[in-house]
Amino acid sequence: MSKIEQPANICAIDASTNSLAFCMYSYKSLQQHGKILFEGNNIYEKVQDATKKTKALFDHYNLVDAIVIEHTVFMNSPKTAADLALVQGGILGGIAMSVAPIKVIGRVSPITWQNYLGNKKLSKEEQLQIKNANPGKSLSWYKSYERDFRKRRTIKLLEVVYDKKIEDYDVADAAGIGHWAINNWEKAVKFDKE
Repeated sequence: MSKIEQPANICAIDASTNSLAFCMYSYKSLQQHGKILFEGNNIYEKVQDATKKTKALFDHYNLVDAIVIEHTVFMNSPKTAADLALVQGGILGGIAMSVAPIKVIGRVSPITWQNYLGNKKLSKEEQLQIKNANPGKSLSWYKSYERDFRKRRTIKLLEVVYDKKIEDYDVADAAGIGHWAINNWEKAVKFDKE
């Protein structure tokens, strides 16, 4: 089996229905990061805006060779999963129309890059500690607290690795995606054709 060569300039993307968070890596070093917000009154207007803004982003960062994007996963809402798939299509369309010489697009599931960073789902013991420290809260409050706890942990881990302060949760996720990708390149680009 032949080894897939890792490009010099990789952009990691964490997309949502409202934004595109990105981190640019050059020779495995985190160089630039940011977040673009999408505007629109409905998902289709946001997809159009995502396409235009993504094209502009990659016209500006026109040395990017490869993209790694967090793979869309179905969690609780079919509508959110469908809307995210539409936005990711708009993002990929914007990339394709840009002047950046993108040769490869890879993907990773959220749980894969999170586990790689050592930021796994909270254990039963950790969940119990949170409940004991914050008694009487609703189930949704505990879920939100756990999510924020893991996001903060991702930020701390990346600050240690890259010596960069990233405060935005989505941008930190993009950095986590990129960190996984530059250390697991073959896994990022070798996946079943579905």
